[in-house]
Amino acid sequence: MKYIIIGNSAAAVGCIEGIRRQDADSPVTVISAERYHTYSRPLISYLLAGKTTERKMKYRPESFYSDNRCKLIAGKTVISIQPDKKTVTLSDGKSLDYDKLLVATGSTPFVPPIAGLDSVTRKTTFLSLDDAKGLEQSIAKDCRVLILGAGLIGLKCAEGINKRVQSVTVVDMADRILPSILDQAGAAMVKSHMEKKGIQFLLSDSVQEFRGDLAILKSGKKIPFDLLVIAVGVRSNTALVANAGGEVGRGIAVNDRCETSLPDVYAAGDCTECKEVTSGERRVLALLPNAYMQGECAGVNMAGGSAHYDKAIAMNAIGFFGLHILTAGSYEGEDYITKSAGVYKRLFCKDNRLCGYILIGDVARAGIYTQMIKDRTPLDTVDFELIKEKPQLMAFSRARRKEMLGGESA
Repeated sequence: MKYIIIGNSAAAVGCIEGIRRQDADSPVTVISAERYHTYSRPLISYLLAGKTTERKMKYRPESFYSDNRCKLIAGKTVISIQPDKKTVTLSDGKSLDYDKLLVATGSTPFVPPIAGLDSVTRKTTFLSLDDAKGLEQSIAKDCRVLILGAGLIGLKCAEGINKRVQSVTVVDMADRILPSILDQAGAAMVKSHMEKKGIQFLLSDSVQEFRGDLAILKSGKKIPFDLLVIAVGVRSNTALVANAGGEVGRGIAVNDRCETSLPDVYAAGDCTECKEVTSGERRVLALLPNAYMQGECAGVNMAGGSAHYDKAIAMNAIGFFGLHILTAGSYEGEDYITKSAGVYKRLFCKDNRLCGYILIGDVARAGIYTQMIKDRTPLDTVDFELIKEKPQLMAFSRARRKEMLGGESA
């Protein structure tokens, strides 16, 4: 059996480990457009902040590939898949054949077509280690940074460089920061916390035009800057599967075995769309844990085992300047809100189920809420009045507590 994996991040690692659980010997080839050992992409902002190093960013030990008898082809891209011939063609013209193929191509930053963008002296996106290294070379104490996008990527960049530059200004057309994961009240709390650290925000506004290193906003404001960071969003890399005749939407369509519509071709990670458990909708879930678990599921199935990944959940765990945020599920149905100094909680319930939450500040034992969402635990089987105040095992029946604790008495 010959396995090929396109990509080298969390989904690829999960796939390798899934394969090796079933097949210890067959050759595995990993093809990576990046030149690096597998690394944890969410840590690039911490690298800029001086809180980690390249060595510590490695997602697996240096010996990972040799330990798992993998061949890594780094710095090469796959330009096409021929599913009828079971081959992939590389950017250097070489072809490799496979029996089972995983597409884990991730996503690419979206760069909006703004007038005058080509006239900006220094600009970058913020998604890869190369992006972080480029920023490292560009920033200085007198540098004024303009960030387009108040989502997760833009705000992590702002946090990472804040102490190393003169100013950071974030512009977003949305009326609040982190609009995809926070409500108005939660976003206001996080925004206030970041403003106290010196981050400036211009919301409900957008860049209409660049004139060199001057941004002209739709509101008429003019923002001079020295460095532009584009962080308005990402797009799933679906072209390889689409061009091979596979089914794609916003991401590559996969089933709960992580199979695509192409024979013996699997996909995992940010390039895919899968069924989200709380909403039942097919969504792109660009989350590292999701990528790993999808990859692992694919690897097991590629190697002849049987695995299913049917509890995908929209979830984010992130922090800014020491303020922790956890969100999960879908925000619909009845809600329960508590708010105090530095703490915000909003739970969402529908059809006798907990379907989502927003937690800011106090995120202790949030895993209990998450498990309830994934397991679709009926609320009338727990003491919900107790658990909505604080996630705790005592809200569950004695039998369920024993099960959750691995069979031990609670």
